[in-house]
Order: sequence, then structure tokens, then C-alpha cells
Amino acid sequence: MKIVIAGAGNVGTHLAKLLSVESQDIVLIDDSEERLGQMGSSFDLLTIQESPVSIDGLREAGTGSADLFVAVTPDESTNLISCQIAHSLGAKKTLARIDNGEYLNSKNMDFFQKTGINSLIYPELLAAQEIVNGLKVSWIRQWWEFAGGLLVLMGIKIRLGAEILDKPLRELGPGQPFHIVAIMREGNTIIPSGDDMVLAGDLVYFMTMKKEIRYIQRIAGKQQLPDVRDVIIMGGSRIAVRAAHLIPDHINLKIIESDIAQCHRLTELVDGRAMIINGDGRDPSLLMSEGISHTEAFVALTDNSETNILACLAAKRFGVTKTIAEVENVDYINMAERLDIGTVINKKKIAASHIYQMMLDADVTNVKSLTFANADVAEFNVMDGARVTRCQVKDISLPRGVTIGGLIRNGQGLMVDGNTQIEQGDHVVVFCLEGMIKSVERYFN
Repeated sequence: MKIVIAGAGNVGTHLAKLLSVESQDIVLIDDSEERLGQMGSSFDLLTIQESPVSIDGLREAGTGSADLFVAVTPDESTNLISCQIAHSLGAKKTLARIDNGEYLNSKNMDFFQKTGINSLIYPELLAAQEIVNGLKVSWIRQWWEFAGGLLVLMGIKIRLGAEILDKPLRELGPGQPFHIVAIMREGNTIIPSGDDMVLAGDLVYFMTMKKEIRYIQRIAGKQQLPDVRDVIIMGGSRIAVRAAHLIPDHINLKIIESDIAQCHRLTELVDGRAMIINGDGRDPSLLMSEGISHTEAFVALTDNSETNILACLAAKRFGVTKTIAEVENVDYINMAERLDIGTVINKKKIAASHIYQMMLDADVTNVKSLTFANADVAEFNVMDGARVTRCQVKDISLPRGVTIGGLIRNGQGLMVDGNTQIEQGDHVVVFCLEGMIKSVERYFN
């Protein structure tokens, strides 16, 4: 597949690195020699120093024969224009990064389709959605819903005392209302079999139904942790604004921002949905005066990954149960996990998952990257005659490192075992080690 990426910023370079490893034909175009940097010499891709809105530059990049054109520069207008040019030149699919939520309204999508833009992505909004999902339950690291919540995925840190420790998964008993689909242990990702065990300190990903959440809470040893009622956000970024609009009404929200001018803007932008406080979110006396010791969740959203990690560590010392840090430096993510930070938000990974979905030939509703684990999850819609419908799950012979977590059939979430027969029309949630989704889609075509 030929993919042209316009914009060598954080999202563009991260996506280019991921795709070049998969032997895709990647071209990265940007007008900055500095941003292109060492990409061409360090990775299997072509770099072109040209403006993303230069017709000649896009022609030089081979945009006319591109299967996918992705515009992810920091400037929304540049992205929209370059996608329109790419479509006119012959690119099969186009995607533009935006920062205006209004464009995502369904009534506006037809307009963009007609102008040659197939899909829009707003990384800050996607990050805000993940933050709010993470605040729904204080004792989980990651929370994702499939098919409107018929199935849920929960990443949970397992401590001493949990019921499921030190037992082969096959001995947990048949008919359990959950499926352990991935285990992160000491930096290694395990797609488990029945012989694997959960150990203290593991980050375990459970697939289940919403009605079983309290059961999972019990067997994971998390009964004592309170629900989230009060939240402090450090940093008045665009993600913070979006999160303020998405957060449930029963949660009390405070946003601490050090820049007084930005505080005034925030007061207008959040429209009464949060209390805006001018100050340094790292100041212990300020945090104490704002009730940090009685706050269930602390979210650090400054533009500095180290600051966010340290602020979350400080919040934990005050007794905060749930901490969330925006960590844009991918190299720091594993460090954040070792420090037991809690939930980590990375816009690059979130955006790359969304874009990756457009590369697949199978009918895929969702693609997610598990932040801490080197694994991905995808929701496949099963087509007529698909390979997975020809036998029971135990006889499909899925590649090593792949497991089916659950499926949705006739509006109902179901767990999957070896005797399950997948049918046309099912929505199947598949987990696999990073970079294996393309090898899995042939089972669903």
C-alpha cells in the first residue's frame, strides 16, 4: 500500500515510523528540513522537502497513485487544502487532521466528502474522550467501549490479594463472564493461553460486559476504591477544554492554569462546567487549599511530559486514587508505567490507531492501540463467506499472538470460547501483538 503523509510533526513522524516497519510504501512530505531530520536515513521511507499544499510537491511525492493520503500538519487549513489537492490528483482515500469539533458533525461530513476529504481526525478530542472514559471507573487504567458499550475493555493493575493471582487461566473455570486478552509484565506483552497466570504487578486487560464490572472489581481486589466525584486538571490545554465539556455532570471539576490570560479564555470556553484557578498545579500548598486530599482523580495536561509525570507522582503522595498524565514523548511511556503513574494519554498513539483503521481492507469499526502494551485491538464486522465463519474458533488457526476477546450478535455482547461459531454479521473484537492487524484481516474478508 502506498501512503503519503503530509506533515513531519509528532503525529506524522510517529505514524511514518509505525508504517515503515510494516514494509508499506511511505512518503513523508514537509517544508521543514529540520522536521524531516533523520527520518529518511533511519527508516524505510522517502522524504520530500516541499510544502504540503504545493501541487508540484504532491505530484513529486506520487500522491496521484496513493492508496491513502494523510494530512497531519499543525495547521488545519493546510490539511484540508492538501487533501483536496490530493483527491484531485487521484489519491484513493484522504484524511485530514482538524482542530474544529464542528466539522465532525454528521451533517457536515457530507460536505467534506464532496470536496474529496474522506475522513477527519481531531486528536485532542479523541484524547479528551479517553480521559473521560478513564474517569468513569477509578480503579482501571484504560477503558474502551465497543458497539455502544455492549462489550468493554478494561486495563487493570493487579495487586497482591486479588483472587485471580497465581492460577492458570484455564483453572479460573469455564463460563467466566470475562476474557483476559492481554497481560503486560515487566515491559513484555503476553497474549495469554490457558497455561498463563496473572502475577502481582501485572497490567491485565479484561474483555467483559458492563453488567459484570462489579464482579471484575471484586476478583481484581479493587472493592475498596471509591468512585470519582472530584477531579483536578493541571493545564488548561485544548484537551482540558474538550474534557470539561464531555465530563459527566455529577463530577466536580477544577482546572489549574498558570497563565492568567489563558485562565480568562478558559472561563469563556468551559462555560461554567469547571472552576478555573490561576496558579501552579505543582504547588503543594495550592493543591492542599483546593482539596487535593479529598480528590479522587488528578489529570496532568501540560505540554511537558516530565512535568505531567512528576505532578501525578505528587498527587499520589497526597492520596489521590486515580492519576492521568499526558505523555507525548513515547520513550517515557514505559517509564510512566514503571513509576505506577496510572493512565497515560498519548495523542500520537491515539491518532495513529484511528488512521490505521483506514488502511485495512476488511470492514473494521474500531482500531485501538493499548498504550502500555505493544498490542492492538480491532472490531471486525464479519462478511458473508469470511474464513472465521467456516469452523469453530478452536479450529480457525489464528496466528500466534492473536486472540478473540468477544463478539456482538443481535445487539448482545457475548464472550468467546473454543466452541464458539462466528456468524456473518457478528462484530468480533480481536486482540493481537502490535503490527499484526493486517495479517488478521484476511480471516474476516
